[in-house]
Amino acid sequence: MEGNLYLLFSGSSENVLTPFKDVLMSLEGDSVTLSCNYSVSVSNLFWYQQKSSSSPQLLMTAYSEKTEKLSVNHDKQSKELHLNISSAAVSDSAVYYCALEHSDTKCSRGCTKT
Repeated sequence: MEGNLYLLFSGSSENVLTPFKDVLMSLEGDSVTLSCNYSVSVSNLFWYQQKSSSSPQLLMTAYSEKTEKLSVNHDKQSKELHLNISSAAVSDSAVYYCALEHSDTKCSRGCTKT
């Protein structure tokens, strides 16, 4: 029985990070790609997943190794970060966050934007 998969996406209110789509719906078994672009220099990028009634959990960074289910594609020239979910399941329904770490050496963790 196929079910619907709902993925909500959040970027930055300052438009430093911008999602390609705010809401994405898919069917179970489909491959899904979440994408965001950024407008500042960064040293690392992150994907987080937040399921209902839970805190956000780190899924992958721009430099993470591919897993059976997840992979990341970082296009530095276009300033885009893509999270690929293969064979999506209802259990993947969540809010996904694209976050960045500034490359400005004067900024510490306090400069991180989500």
